[in-house]
Amino acid sequence: MTPPVFAHGHLRLYLLSLLADAPMHGYEVIQALEERFGGTYVPSAGTIYPRLAKLEEDGLVSKAADGRKTVYAITDAGRAELLARAGELDGIEDGVTDSVRRLADDVRSSVNSAMKTLRADLASAAREARTEAKVAGRTIRADAKPVQVENRNQLANAEVAINEFRLEMRAKLRKQVTGGQLSDETVAALTAGLAEVRARVEETLGR
Repeated sequence: MTPPVFAHGHLRLYLLSLLADAPMHGYEVIQALEERFGGTYVPSAGTIYPRLAKLEEDGLVSKAADGRKTVYAITDAGRAELLARAGELDGIEDGVTDSVRRLADDVRSSVNSAMKTLRADLASAAREARTEAKVAGRTIRADAKPVQVENRNQLANAEVAINEFRLEMRAKLRKQVTGGQLSDETVAALTAGLAEVRARVEETLGR
């Protein structure tokens, strides 16, 4: 089980440290956290807004309307708490660094697993295509040789397209992992997209 990013009560103090830099909208707070974690951790609105509300209730944060948005700002009492807990905040910063490394390792593991599955699926699809081409070649009549040649050309084109996709996506994914910016959303989009493509291709093969 993956340990929590923040220990109990630490997110509250970390939010105060973010607001000490500048007042922010709720969504800007979420973006600031995402940036601090290099995209490996993106808290939900359901995580952030209740804590901001509690900070306001405790007098550590104030809020003001800015058009249709709400801006949160640290109060003098909030700055006093930050000052009193400066040592604790340093420890939280160290913990954030460790969490970024751990989350990046988890992302790499997920990507490696997804890439292994992708390679297995591509290899399986290529084998099936070759098998079907061989079966079709054995059953085609002698006077239908042009069709057989066309099928082989189509198979070759399909395999080239598969390999080009694999090589291009592999390079892009590895680049993102190296930069520590590969998100769960990207992995999910890749997995869902491949499942959709596979279903569509299998549908055409079944016609």
